[in-house]
Amino acid sequence: MMKAFLILEDGHVFTGTSIGAKKEVISEIVFNTSMTGYLEVLTDPSYAGQAVCMTYPLIGNYGICYEDTESLRPWPDGYIVRELSRTPSNFRCEDTIQNFLKRFDIPGIAGIDTRALTRILREKGTMNGMITTDENYDLDAIIPRLKAYTTGKVVEKVTCSEKTVLKGSGKKVALLDLGAKNNIAKSLNQRGCEVTIYPASTTAEEILAANPDGIMLSNGPGDPKECTEVIKEIRKLYESDTPIFAICLGHQLMALATGADTHKMKYGHRGGNHPVKDLETGRVYISSQNHGYVVDTDNLDPKVAVPAFINVNDGTNEGLKYTGKNIFTVQFHPEACPGPQDSGYLFDRFIKMMGGEE
Repeated sequence: MMKAFLILEDGHVFTGTSIGAKKEVISEIVFNTSMTGYLEVLTDPSYAGQAVCMTYPLIGNYGICYEDTESLRPWPDGYIVRELSRTPSNFRCEDTIQNFLKRFDIPGIAGIDTRALTRILREKGTMNGMITTDENYDLDAIIPRLKAYTTGKVVEKVTCSEKTVLKGSGKKVALLDLGAKNNIAKSLNQRGCEVTIYPASTTAEEILAANPDGIMLSNGPGDPKECTEVIKEIRKLYESDTPIFAICLGHQLMALATGADTHKMKYGHRGGNHPVKDLETGRVYISSQNHGYVVDTDNLDPKVAVPAFINVNDGTNEGLKYTGKNIFTVQFHPEACPGPQDSGYLFDRFIKMMGGEE
C-alpha cells in the first residue's frame, strides 16, 4: 500500500494510505457528516473544487450502485476517509469505491483520523489542502500554493452541455442546471411535470420564450458571487411573473439578483441531519444540506423577501419567500438523496404555485 499525505494550509499533516488515482491535488477541504449515501455525495456536482472528508468511520461497505448516482460522474477533487471497505457486500453492488475513484482519476487518502481533521476545520474554518503521495514533499514550498488556491468558476464545469427534456403530461418546468442533482428533475417528473433542463449559460429570454409553467433553479458549486452572468439572467426571470422555486446555489443567486448579500460560512453545512424550522408553521424538518455560503438576512429588504426557514442549530437563513411574487427559495435539499425526505412536500407546494393539483 502506498503512503499518502494530506497537508493543510495551517501546516497540519496527516499520513495515511493512497486510495483512488495516484496524483497530487490541491483543493478546498470540507467535511460531510452523512452516515450513508456516500455515492450520492461523490456524484453531487456541488462538490466540484472541493475534497470531501467523510466523518463516518467506515465508507464503501455497500459498494457502488450506478442507479443511485446523482450525476454522470463524481465531482470532488479528492476523497478522505477513515477506513475504506475493500470488500463491499450488497446485492445491488456493481463496483468498489476504489475502482470508481481510479476510473474517474480522483485521488484520495484513507487511514487518517477524520474526526481530528473535522475538529480542526470546525475550529479554524474550512481551509485548503493537498493530497499527495510524494514522501519528499517540501512544506515551505507547498503552503503558499495552498493559500493561493481558489475554486474559481466551477458552475461552467458541472452544468449540462445541451438542453434535454424529461417527458411528462403535467406542468412544464424549466430547470436551470447550475450543477443539478438528478433527483431534482426526477422529483418534478414523478409529480407529472415535463422538465426541460437548460445549461447554466442559457438566457432568460430563451427560457421565457418556451412559456414554462414554472422555473426551477438548481443547486451547484462554488462562490455564488462568481456567477455574474447567471445573476443578470436570474434578475430577468425574477421580473417575469413565472413561478420560481430555487434550491441551494439557486437560492443564493436569486438573493444576489434581488439586492441581498451572501457570505462564506466558517465551515458550512454538509450532511443529512440538519434541522430547519418553517417560520410560517413553526414545524421543524430534518434536511439534507451541502453548502459553504449563506444569504445575509440582516439587511434584507422585506419589500423584496422575508425569511421562510432558519437553521435550528446556528440560526442561519435556510429559505426566503419573495414578497408579492410566486417565488420561494430554500438553502437545503428537499430532493434528499442522501438524506431525509421530510421536506419533499416543497415540490408539491411548487406545483400548487404553478396552478396544479397537490
